[in-house]
Amino acid sequence: MENSETNPLIFKEIKKLFGKKIVLEDLSGTIAPNAITSLIGPNGAGKSTLLGILSRLLQQDGGSVSFFDKELQNYPSNELAKKISILRQSNHLDLKLTIKDLVSFGRFPYCKGRLEPLDWKKVDEAIAFSDLQDIQDQFVDELSGGQRQRAFLAMIIAQDTDYILLDEPLNNLDMKHSVQVMKTLRRLVDDLGKTVIIVIHEINFAAQFSDYIMALKNGKLCYHDRVEQVISSEVLEDIFGIQFDIIDRNNKKICNYFNL
Repeated sequence: MENSETNPLIFKEIKKLFGKKIVLEDLSGTIAPNAITSLIGPNGAGKSTLLGILSRLLQQDGGSVSFFDKELQNYPSNELAKKISILRQSNHLDLKLTIKDLVSFGRFPYCKGRLEPLDWKKVDEAIAFSDLQDIQDQFVDELSGGQRQRAFLAMIIAQDTDYILLDEPLNNLDMKHSVQVMKTLRRLVDDLGKTVIIVIHEINFAAQFSDYIMALKNGKLCYHDRVEQVISSEVLEDIFGIQFDIIDRNNKKICNYFNL
C-alpha cells in the first residue's frame, strides 16, 4: 500500500464488540483514493461492521478513524453527508415514490428538501449515469430487483460524495444486473474520480472490478493489497478454507472454487 499520508481515510486499531463478543480486533489500514476497494471474507468476519464504522453508522469501541486529517466523529452530520455516502443492505420503502423522487433524496444534505435547479441537474445526471431515464417516472415498489438497486445507487450518485460505501449491493441480483452495478461503480471511479468501498461476497466480481482488496477473517484484517496480490490460490485458501484454482484470462484472474 501507498504511504498512509497520501490517503485521506485512515483507520487505526479499530475494536468493536457486540455484547461480550469481539467482532473487530485491532484493525488498522488506509483506503486508497480514486479506486475500488473490496472487503471480502467469510460470513461473520466483520466486513459490514467495518464499513459501518468507516461511514460512522456504527461507533467503534476502540481505535480511531481519520478523514482528511480530522477525526471522523468530529464532523457535523450534514458536512459528513456531503463527503461520504453509504448504501446499506436493506432498502425498504413504505412510501409511494417514483425513481426520480427517490434519487432526489440524495440532494437532502445540500438543500434540506427544497431542491434548486442545480439539485435537479444532479438528479438528472445521476439518473442518466445509471441508465434509468426511460423508467424514471415508475414507482420504486414496482421495479425489478436490479432496477431497484440501480435506483438506490442513483440516489447515492446524486448525493455527489467523493467517498461511496456499499454493503453487499449485489445481494439478490442476477448475473446481468450484478455486472451492470459493478460496471457503474467502475465508471464512478474511472470517469468521476470517486472512491468506492464495497462489501462483496462473490470473489470473481472482486477480482474483475477492484483495484484493492481487504480480506477479513475472524475479526482481523489479514490481507490488504492490490487485487493481483490477493487473488492467488494460497491467499484465498487461507481466507476461506477451501481450494482455489486461479485462471489467468485477458490479464484478469478468474477464481475457480466449485469443481475442484
